[in-house]
Amino acid sequence: MAIIQNSKYLDFLSKLGIEGAHPGGINLTKEILKRENINRNSHILDVGCGTGQTAAYLAYKYGAKVTGIDINPTMVTKAERRMKKNSLPVKIIQGSVEKVPLPDYHFDFIISESVLSFVNKPRALKEIFRLLKNGGRFIAIEQTINKRLKEKEENEIKQFYGFDSLTMKKDWVALLEQAGFEQIRIQKNTSIDSAPGIPYSDTIEPELYEIMEKHFDIIFRYKGKLGYRIYSCTK
Repeated sequence: MAIIQNSKYLDFLSKLGIEGAHPGGINLTKEILKRENINRNSHILDVGCGTGQTAAYLAYKYGAKVTGIDINPTMVTKAERRMKKNSLPVKIIQGSVEKVPLPDYHFDFIISESVLSFVNKPRALKEIFRLLKNGGRFIAIEQTINKRLKEKEENEIKQFYGFDSLTMKKDWVALLEQAGFEQIRIQKNTSIDSAPGIPYSDTIEPELYEIMEKHFDIIFRYKGKLGYRIYSCTK
């Protein structure tokens, strides 16, 4: 199984059970999903599902047949607990998006919310393409740099978040095309806050609080340079 490289940020999210940490949060996810033709017959995979917030919403709102996969055992446990508590028939798998233990041509939709930056992108996109049915849709909210940074700046960001690389819009398009995707649509969201807040708690361990502070410091210092895009495409 492929392992996401060391990430203080992901460790922070899993320990606190943060949900909707991707840009725009669950509100942006809901807006994006409205544009897709999702119904109760849709088979959907949420890669890097975390605590299962989006997967649960898809099952509850649309009655879709939903599977979630995440490499972090803490997140998987919390996602399973969420589905049980809400009596939702969502299947949760612990595993990597780089090697998913599911058959070809299985899903109508695959969703990725701030996941691909942490893994081997070509390998993950090859798996996503394999898992989609012909005509299936891939929707991603992913970190995107607006312009090339200095090497020192890139290294700081990559080391803190555990990103595999920092990717520009044109790089994402090239990666999607190389994987075989077509009808690539890119959107830069402006209507919903791109950096949802992480709730403060006085019970946060000191070292985790330092990670949270570093996260907000990076967002502030690289505002205008470090952003995200919504990518949607078809197999």
